[in-house]
Order: sequence, then C-alpha cells, then structure tokens
Amino acid sequence: MKVYFLRRLLLVPVTLLGITMLVFILMRAAPGGPVQKDLQEMMGAAASEQGGVSGMKESEGVAISPEQLFEIEEKHRREKGALRSYFEWVGVLPRDVQRTARSFKKGEVKVSVPVPGTIMVAEVVRNGEGVVEITASEDSSEKEQQDLEKWIEEYDWKVRLVEAPELEKRWKRNAGGLELPSSEKLQERVVLYRARHDGLLQGSLGDSDKYQDPVISLVRDRIPISLFYGVISMILIYGICIPLGIVKAIKHRTWLDNVSSIAVFSGYAIPGYVLGSFLLVFLGARLDLFPLSGFVSENFSELPFGTKILDLFHHAVMPLACYLVGSFAFMTFMMKNNLMDNLAADYVRTATAKGVPYGSAVFKHAFRNSIIPIATTIGQNVTLIVGGSFLIEGIFDINGFGLLQYNAILEKDEPVVLGVLTISATLMLFGNVISDLCVAFVDPRIRFR
Repeated sequence: MKVYFLRRLLLVPVTLLGITMLVFILMRAAPGGPVQKDLQEMMGAAASEQGGVSGMKESEGVAISPEQLFEIEEKHRREKGALRSYFEWVGVLPRDVQRTARSFKKGEVKVSVPVPGTIMVAEVVRNGEGVVEITASEDSSEKEQQDLEKWIEEYDWKVRLVEAPELEKRWKRNAGGLELPSSEKLQERVVLYRARHDGLLQGSLGDSDKYQDPVISLVRDRIPISLFYGVISMILIYGICIPLGIVKAIKHRTWLDNVSSIAVFSGYAIPGYVLGSFLLVFLGARLDLFPLSGFVSENFSELPFGTKILDLFHHAVMPLACYLVGSFAFMTFMMKNNLMDNLAADYVRTATAKGVPYGSAVFKHAFRNSIIPIATTIGQNVTLIVGGSFLIEGIFDINGFGLLQYNAILEKDEPVVLGVLTISATLMLFGNVISDLCVAFVDPRIRFR
C-alpha cells in the first residue's frame, strides 16, 4: 500500500504540469484575451475622438500604431510563443523580471532607453550586423556614465534586438486582422531587460495585471476567509447529515422521516445566492439582526478577543446558511440509502437472528460499511472547502477566494487565473489521494497495490 500511495504522490506534479500546460495554451489561443481587450479600448477611444469614425482605413491612418501594439503585448507578456512563455511561467527557462523596450526611428541606429527603477537613460547603438550595445547618452557626465556602467554590470542588465520579421509575426498574431498600411514599415525594436528563473518551481506565480501585487500574496490574503467558511460548512454538513441519515434509515416512513425529507429537499431546491438575497433584505436590512456585508466589522482589530469571536460568527451566520442550504440533501440521503441497503443485507439479519441487539447491528456492523461511500467524498471536498462561492461572496461582499477567481476571469488577469488554477488543481489531486486513504482506513478489506 505504501508503494501505491508513493506512486500516486509522484504522479501529482506530472498531472499538475499537464493541466496547467493545457489551460495555458488554451488561454493563449482563445480570442478576447487581454491584448485584444486593450486594443478594443484603445480603438474605441480613437474612434470617439474622430467623431465616430473608426479610422481603420489606410487613407485615414490606423487607430493603433505598431509601437502601441508591441507595448500592449509586452505589458501582458504575449510577445513570445505559448510554449516558451509556459516554461518561463513554470520556471524552467529564465524570464524577464524587469524590462523596457523602444523602437528605432526610421534611418537611425541608436535609441534612448530608460533604465527601469532608476532615473538613468541608456543609449542602445546598433551596428550593421544587427549587434546592439549599451552606452551612456552623449550629453551624460563622466560620473553618470560610470554609474550607468556599474548599475548595468551589478544587476546584469542585457539588451536584445527584435528584428522586423519577428515583429511582423507579432503584428499578424495580435492585431486582430488589422492590416499594416504600406506607408508603415516596422522598425527594429530593442529590449533592455533583466532575466532570472522566477516561476512555479521557484515558488512564484507572477504579479497580477490588475492589482500589481504578487499572486501568492493575493491568494494568501483570501484563502483564510474561504477556508473558514469551508471548514465550518464541512463540519456542520458531516456532523448533521450523518446522524440525520442514520435516524432517517432507522425511522424510515415515519413522520420524522417525511418531515425531514421535506425540509431537506426544500433547502436543496433553493439556490444559495437566492437565499442570500432574501436573508440580506429581511434579516439584514429590515430586521437589522445581522450585518449586511463584510467578513468582520471595521473596528475588528480594536475589539477584545471574546468579542472578536462573537463578531466573526455574527457576520458568518447568513453566509453559512447559504453555503449549507443546498448541501444537506446529497449527504443525508447517501447516508440513509447506504445504511438501509446494509440493514437489509444477509449479514445484518443473521446477526440479529443470533441475538445481537439491534443497536449493535446498526452501529457495529451496518454503519461501518455504510460510511465507505461517505469517506470517498472527504478528499474530493478539499477543493470545495477552499474554493468558496463567488455568488455568495459577491452578495455579502466577502473578499474570498471564489470572488478572486471570478474577478480574475472577468478582468482577463492571466497570472491570477493560472495561480488560482494551480492551487485548485493541486488540492484536487491531493484530495483524490486523501479519499483513497480514507477508504482504506474505513474498510480494512481494501488493499491498494
């Protein structure tokens, strides 16, 4: 069994790489990405300035210049191929952690490029063989030249030349079918950059395009909120549904079974976000029994410890009701149906016929076999514990993990989408292993090989 679980754990990183690679390539291939979004906004602004004329005819000039397109590409890290970008994101290949780029003007062999993070300006000179080198500008003092050389050498700044054929490919790939006018000739472009291995293998998920913060810090700030609701929900679901399922199986077709079935199915029929809106209006706004929004009060840090706990759960009552309302039916009836099947089995009837008390037959014999299907759901719910619900979090203005995922998709925030996917996929893969462990623990007959 140890060998089996070791193999399963070794397959986790391989499967994770396959999932992230597939999603990464699909995101790059799908239309309507961040580059297209910025282009549409820029073209719409240009059209409005021209009084509603699109400005895309050659005689009127294009709404987007090549320089603008390339800057948008570089902003969203779309200037390289999908596979190269993916391996940079993983951390197998070095990627640009700081960079700035400028295009040569027509007929010129040098261009001024500001050095990121400083007030210095470097001059990049191109010779006839396509080689570029960094120097200080002509009007710089000797000290400024020395400072620039020291800065470039100390922080390992490099420069690369992007030639016209590569720029043409980038234009065709991301210009959205916009033709380059014959009067426009793509000029070579230089990139001043610092590169290092900074990806998933190094513990980095990149920086958010929207928030400009590391993705890991965004996730770290929001996971505890969704984890709180997820853990409390799972404790309540398993703690209520398993005993309720046992009672319903023993009291089958009694008034208790019928009333509880009506209550459970009524809750299952009500979507969580609908119940949330109802609770928000009546219990929050009209009766003022619970806070309308937020995870905690604004003055939470100033409250005593005991009051902090009360404040936390005071805010959590309505969201927890929304999380739980649709979850009872599945778990309750799984427990009930499994237990009823085992109570009708020959080994239980034999045990009772031999004089075993009915309670012992239920809890020592039938219950253990009935809990096996429940055990398989424990690991699978790990992702749900952390994932949260963006609808419920949106209704109650809870800045949790689910809302982060939803906003990242709407904003085309690729680093956050990939970071959230990586965490969710990792939890799912480990959850499957946990499910197997739970099944092996509950049922000693199972032996994995």
